[in-house]
Amino acid sequence: MTDIATGTAANVDPVTLRRRGVGLIAVDYSRCAGGYTLFAPQTDAGKVYLIDIEGTIVHTWQLPYRPGRDAVLLPNGNMGYNGNHPDSPNLYPAWSLWHGGAFFEVTPDGQIVWQYTDYFHHHDAQWLPNGDLLYATVEPLPLDFAKQIVGGSTAHNLPDGTIYADVIKQVNRAGELVWLWRVWEHLNPADFPIYPGFDRYHWPLINGLWLAQGELVLISLRTTSGVLAVDKRTGNIVWQIGPDQVAQQHTPIELDNGNILIFDNGNFRPGIATPFSRVIEVNPINGTIEWEYTDELRTAFFSPYMGSAQRLLNGNTHITEAATGRLFEVTPDGKVVWEYIIPYFREYPEAAARLYVPGHHNSVFRSHRYAKSQIPWL
Repeated sequence: MTDIATGTAANVDPVTLRRRGVGLIAVDYSRCAGGYTLFAPQTDAGKVYLIDIEGTIVHTWQLPYRPGRDAVLLPNGNMGYNGNHPDSPNLYPAWSLWHGGAFFEVTPDGQIVWQYTDYFHHHDAQWLPNGDLLYATVEPLPLDFAKQIVGGSTAHNLPDGTIYADVIKQVNRAGELVWLWRVWEHLNPADFPIYPGFDRYHWPLINGLWLAQGELVLISLRTTSGVLAVDKRTGNIVWQIGPDQVAQQHTPIELDNGNILIFDNGNFRPGIATPFSRVIEVNPINGTIEWEYTDELRTAFFSPYMGSAQRLLNGNTHITEAATGRLFEVTPDGKVVWEYIIPYFREYPEAAARLYVPGHHNSVFRSHRYAKSQIPWL
């Protein structure tokens, strides 16, 4: 900036997002749900923050690894954390961005009381009420099956032709496997082509999962677009929200009314030249969209990767515009009543990650809003 009065140059913050303002941006106390928000910035070296509705930090944790993706508060008051394990093998160029592998249960005072490791875990995990852990991992496809994968860019194929495919696992507190589901045993590659903009080394890249009513596991398919419901008892697909409805989405969550809340990223939305994100509530039985949020200026709300939405007790929706570290709350009629920009910016520590997403980031996989009654130790 130039000081017009003196003509001298002032220091300008080189980080564009930070120049636009960070911390609490806006709050409408009369319509906001209130409570506390938990988030773990992707590049902040394992720091987890709990803030109040005014953006004031009320508690922090320091974990040994940066987040592989998420941190959540558990019913017993502890935190469940998914860390980016440094010993996870480098499976393919972008792996360092989204692998996890180090699971910790941590008390409010920072004591690790349970841990579990799976070097091949990536993206999402759900800490189940019975103490089990449901999460996504990968295995290399059988070579004959790998040749059947359709679509995607061949620019970065792995030299030996390997394609990794998703496996969902559930383990108990003893670390014992209690359920397993392999994607290639249930999906036909011809029905799930990879979008041309994505590489072919991971199919179909499960970036979100959720255990719903009736023993259904909801899974989000990033590179092929779509949400599936898998019957845990049979392994069969019960219903599907397809690429005609969603585009490179994240975070399918079942609501109390049985509908599915989805963060629809919209990178390669068919027929749309300029991408934008939205949050939709979909009836999975008939496929209708029963509620939708987009910004009035659609391009003003866009996260090309990550992202989440959470329905709050007062009917509002808490949204994580992940790539830009923007957390906000909207009413059912789409009015923003709370907004906060994460102020912690750093580069990704891994050189491979910086090749894909250079620069300083305040990004976060998800954030979660909690009522005071859900945090008895606070």
